[in-house]
This record gives sequence, C-alpha cells and structure tokens, in this order.
Amino acid sequence: MENPVQPAGNPAFRFRVNRRKRALAWAVCLSALLVAIGILAMLLGDGQLATNLEIRNLPPSLLHPFGTDWLGRDMFVRTIKGLALSIGVGMIAAVCSVMIATAVGLAAATLGKTADRILSWLIDLFLSVPHLVALILIAFVCGGGIKGVIIGVALTHWPGLSRIIRAEVLQLRSAEFIQVSRHLGKSSWWVASRHLIPHLVPQLFVGLMLLFPHAILHEASITFLGLGLSPHQPAIGIILSEAMRYLSTGMWWLAVFPGLGLLVIVRSFDRLGDHMRTLLDPRRAHE
Repeated sequence: MENPVQPAGNPAFRFRVNRRKRALAWAVCLSALLVAIGILAMLLGDGQLATNLEIRNLPPSLLHPFGTDWLGRDMFVRTIKGLALSIGVGMIAAVCSVMIATAVGLAAATLGKTADRILSWLIDLFLSVPHLVALILIAFVCGGGIKGVIIGVALTHWPGLSRIIRAEVLQLRSAEFIQVSRHLGKSSWWVASRHLIPHLVPQLFVGLMLLFPHAILHEASITFLGLGLSPHQPAIGIILSEAMRYLSTGMWWLAVFPGLGLLVIVRSFDRLGDHMRTLLDPRRAHE
C-alpha cells in the first residue's frame, strides 16, 4: 500500500511547509509591530507635543530622530501617536464594516429570493459609487471627527466582503449537515449561529485584515483633505496636510517619515491579510 505521507526530502512537501512557516512568521512579526506601536504611543508623553519654539525646524538627529516641526514639536512622537490613532480608527471602522457585511451576506443568502434581489441591488449600488466620494459625503453629513470617519468607512467598505459571504453561505446551504438540521426542525437562526457563522470565521478574519489597510488609507485621505479628524489631533493625514506648506523650504522630514510610517503600516497589514488567508484556507495552503 502506498504511503500517503510525503517524505521530508520531497521538494513539493518542503515548499508547502516552508510557505506556511513563512506565513506564520510574518503574521507574528506584523502583529508584534501593531502591539509595539500601541504600547509606544501610550508610553510617550504628550509633553513633546507641546509648542517649543526654541527647537523648531530641527532636522533629524539623535535627540529628535524625525526632527521637529515649525512649532518645535517632536515629529517622532507625533508620527507614533498619529499611527496609533489611525490604527485605532481603522480597526474600529473595519470591524463595523465586517459586521455589516456579515449581516447583509447572511440575510441575502437565507431570507429568500426577494430579500436576495433587494440586498444584491443594494450591494451593487454601493459598489458603483467610488469609496472616497461616498466616504466624504457620509463623513460630512455625520459632522466629521472620529465618529464621522468611522461611520463613513464602515458604511463604504462592506459590499465586497458581503458578496463573498453571500456566495459562501449559498454554497454551505446545500451541505448535508445543513439539510439534516433543517429536516430535524431547527430554525434558520439556529442553523446560522451553529453551522454557518463558525464556517465563516476564517473568511471574516481574513476580510478584516484586508479591509483594515483600506480603512487606514481612506481615514488619512479625508483627514488630509480637512474633512476627517480634528486638526488638534496628531493624525497622519493632518501631519501630512500641514507638512505640504513647508516642503518648499527644505523641511522634507515633516512629510517623509510620517508618509513612510503610513506606507509601512498599510503594506504590512495588506501582506498580513494575504498570509492569514494562506494559513486559514487549506486550499490555498496546498496550491
């Protein structure tokens, strides 16, 4: 009888194992980066955010790694606190968006053809409107600030994930264990809570990781345009917006370091979403 276990020296086996190990290592490192930024933002006091005209416009140095701005505020502290603020707003908005996508996807797939047609039309409607335009309008109507940004991001990023959830639920409905539960008289809510939602957890988690960088970017975008967070908060969008007025004077560090920090965070969690998909999806793990 042929041994189903492939030997360790087999190149295909070694590639699959190494791929999953690399994905796990990336996930651990990027999660540690998120935690480190949060802890560092809490440890850094607000004293270095106060105005100190004696040290204004200093280039990067050992004492001030990211330099200081035109008011003498330490740019390293502002950047870390801005990244922490953007991460917090982006995570809350992404979680709310995933919850909306889950509710809409489950409702479209389980409440009948009429509900499916209405909710599918609603999904197509939201997908047809550019994210940034809808986000600006919703944030403006909600009064801006953190509340307006979170509501705007949450209400504009759910349609793509809801389509995936709807398709997954439609496929699960034909499974044998679902049919057995229905024949036993179990309610739709019981089937959804005991069978459907547990099977959707990997997709929801990966969707959250992939929505998260988009939420951060869009939060920074509308804040940069002056329609997001308050100018008194050290958000990355505000820092970049203020830095634009001083780039022509040679103060490049005002925009370079915050912009690179935002790029690293967004790109890192975009990669984290891809790696989590590899870890949680057996079909992708054995491609």
